[in-house]
Amino acid sequence: MLELEQLQQRDIPAGRQVLRDHHCNLHRVADYCESNYLQASDKQKALEETMALSTQSLASVTYQVSSLATAFLRLLDLQAAELRKVEADVGCVAQVGTVL
Repeated sequence: MLELEQLQQRDIPAGRQVLRDHHCNLHRVADYCESNYLQASDKQKALEETMALSTQSLASVTYQVSSLATAFLRLLDLQAAELRKVEADVGCVAQVGTVL
């Protein structure tokens, strides 16, 4: 139960916030790359820098999406386990009611 609460109250909201932050960062990287390319005298070097920054930024976002998805799947697993427990308890109550 503690892990479930931690996922719901801390890990998943924090992961979502990190993704929001990365969204803003991607816009800044795009703006920087565009500006840098337009102002560069060496367009090839500016393009290589753009590719490197884009790759790094997208890899970071990919990692964060994966982390959030993992946390969400863990949350679903814990909720499914809880649901199975409740289902078993209801089955026991139903059997006791039938005996009485």
